[in-house]
Amino acid sequence: MPSPEATQHTMSLLGLFWQADPIVKAVMLALVLASIAVWAVVLEKLFQLSRLRREAARFEQAVRNEQLNNDGTGLAADILNAGQLEWQERDVTHESRGEMRERFERAMRAVMGARLRATEPGLPLLATVGSVSPFVGLFGTVWGIMNSFTAIASSNDTSLAVVAPGIAEALFATAIGLVAAIPAVIAYNKLSTDLGRIGQRFSAAITECSARMIRREAA
Repeated sequence: MPSPEATQHTMSLLGLFWQADPIVKAVMLALVLASIAVWAVVLEKLFQLSRLRREAARFEQAVRNEQLNNDGTGLAADILNAGQLEWQERDVTHESRGEMRERFERAMRAVMGARLRATEPGLPLLATVGSVSPFVGLFGTVWGIMNSFTAIASSNDTSLAVVAPGIAEALFATAIGLVAAIPAVIAYNKLSTDLGRIGQRFSAAITECSARMIRREAA
């Protein structure tokens, strides 16, 4: 009969990993790496979205104050510069105000869209990990339980001491899958929603900016 110390060591998280079947170990390692990748993407996107919020606030303030000539740097300046370039190339003879406004907005939205699309890489990884990790963990669990039943058949012993370690290893794989999946799903929903809201802020400010340009042309 194993000593209490050996039983405690065997049933520890690290002990469950080292005693697991090679396939179950591979599943656990893959899920741990996926979890690390998820948190790396989350931290990167939080930083990027923070910068985009500041740029959106700068752009909104510039439009409110009618500071439409911007020589600075950043997304707000790039959008304003795109609008100013179209303003300088306008053709008041052959273009109506509606056509000019549409051209201004199209140029500014192209710059905004390119920047927002550059922020999207990494989000599909969160969606993939969030949807796949539970099933990968479940695969490790099923494989571990199969090994437990094989051990029972080989030893002809159905006692809990024989079955428990294998089942614990198997369930540990499912737990790691959930640890990877839950933050990934929450982060994907949060980051996607925030990115969409930032895009809406830019779009609304672009519409107001083009309207002010047209009013300035009329004046």
